[in-house]
Formats: sequence, C-alpha cells, structure tokens
Amino acid sequence: MLIISLILFLVSCIVLVVSGGFLIKLLIKIASFLRLSEFVVAFIIMAFSTSIPELFVGISSALNKNPGLSLGNVIGSNIIDLTMVIGIAALLGRGIKIKNPFIKKDSLFMVLIALIPVILMVFDQNLSRIDGIILTSVFIIYMWHLVKERRELKSKFKDSSIKHFIVNLALFVLCLIILFFSAHFVVKYATQLAMDLLLPPILIGLFLVAIGTSLPELVFETRSVLAKKGDLAVGDAMGSVVCNSTLVLGVTAIIYPITTVSFSAFLTSSIFMVVITFLFMILIRNKKGLSVTESVTLIILYILFILFEFYFKAKIF
Repeated sequence: MLIISLILFLVSCIVLVVSGGFLIKLLIKIASFLRLSEFVVAFIIMAFSTSIPELFVGISSALNKNPGLSLGNVIGSNIIDLTMVIGIAALLGRGIKIKNPFIKKDSLFMVLIALIPVILMVFDQNLSRIDGIILTSVFIIYMWHLVKERRELKSKFKDSSIKHFIVNLALFVLCLIILFFSAHFVVKYATQLAMDLLLPPILIGLFLVAIGTSLPELVFETRSVLAKKGDLAVGDAMGSVVCNSTLVLGVTAIIYPITTVSFSAFLTSSIFMVVITFLFMILIRNKKGLSVTESVTLIILYILFILFEFYFKAKIF
C-alpha cells in the first residue's frame, strides 16, 4: 500500500508540473492576442482560476449557513500566497526580476483592497449583503480599470487569429482542469503516505494539506519564475489576494452574511495578513525585485504565523 501511494503521488506530481509548464506557454499566447501584458493576464485570468477553490468553498459554506469558514479560508490563502508560495517560487528561481513598471502601483492597490473586508468586518463585526455588493463591485471596477489602462498598443503575432485564440483558450481550460485534479491527487496521496508512515495528523493538516491546496499557485508561479517570467508569478500572487478579498468574500456575503464566532482570532490573523500584504508591497517596489534572502524571510514568516496561531488558540481554548 505504501509503495502504491508513493508511485501515485509521484505520478500526480509529474502531471502537475507538466500541466503547469503548458499553462505558462498558453497564457503568454492569450496575452499576445488580447494585446495585454503578461502581468495583467496572469493577474486576471490565472489569479481568478486559482481562486476558484476558495470561491466554491465560500459558496458552499454560505449555502450551509457557515460563511465564517470562507472568511478564515480567504485570510489563510492570502497569507500563504504572499509568503510560502511566492517565497518558494522565488527561492527555486533564485529571486524574481520584475519588468512591468505598473506593478509598483498595483501592489499599493492590492494592499488597499485587502484592507476593505477587514475594515468592513471590524466596523460591525460582520459582512452583510450590502458589504458583499460593495466588495463584488470593487472587484468588477478594478478589473475593468486594469484592462482598460494596461492594454498594449502592439501588433498581434502572425498566428493570432480567432481560430488560434479559441484553440489556445480551450487548451488553457483543459490544462487548468488537469492542474487542479493533479493537485487534488497530490494532496490525497501525500495524506495517505503520512498516514502510512504514522505521522501525526497535525503535520498532515499544517503542511501537506495546507501546501497541497495551494499547489496550483505554487506550480504556476514556480514555472513562471524558472521561465524568467517573474511578472506572471507576481501577477498571480497579487491577483489571488484581490480575488479572494473581493469576489470570494463578496459572493459569499451576498448569499449569506458572514459572521465569526471568535472575533479575537479573526483580528489576530487579519492583522498578520495586512502586515504581510504591506511587507510584500515594500519588497515588490524594490527595484531589484524579490531576492533569495527576502524569499527565505517570507517563508520564515509563514512558519512563525503557524506557530503563533497554534500558541494563540491554545491559550484561548
């Protein structure tokens, strides 16, 4: 059983990496056809795609009248995306070089947008349906602004016909589906391996499952950095934060208002998220991009967050 789980785990990992590689190439072709920068397309298309799990968790939790689950999921996802995921990607790529001049301004918008649901939540300790409409509207307005402002006036590639675009788009969706399914199986068999090796359940939840649910972002961003497309990786990370903080929470709150049982726990994790988001903005605005040292710092910050959360919750409960 252990050998079978190991083989299936390795196969899932290979499929994950290969599909991630194809996804990069297809995204670049889509960007060229739409006359948009790679950063913008990664910010919108890829970030939205990798936020689909969070969106479905939000919808499902709202329908089950447990929307607080979505709030915790969004905060946790934002933190891991801006620390562990981008940190590992940058570390493996020996840093991230940023070429897009608009990223500095967009990083500021990311911080401000990530603050909106926190402010709304602190104001009356819940996210009402009106708050949900506000968050969803912010997402739509910002996406529209991003596309309108960043459209590049450059000629299309010779093969950028409608037919080629449709084919690339279909292949993109196919690769995305394969990416998510392979990520699911990586988590499944990694969990099985941990059980077979008699590892404590807490290690499974903290590391294998937590990292596993972020594998689509991790694979995409790592392959982007290795392909010297740092803007794609940063665009995906920043876009995921924006999508999670507005669209995911907005749709969830519209279906069923979001409240949290432990406001103090929400406050500590949201403060950490805001600090991490601000720190990420400062690092990204550096002319040199994200260095190896800064990547390690981000990873350490995530580990400290996990340790603090468990210490804090142990004190409460």
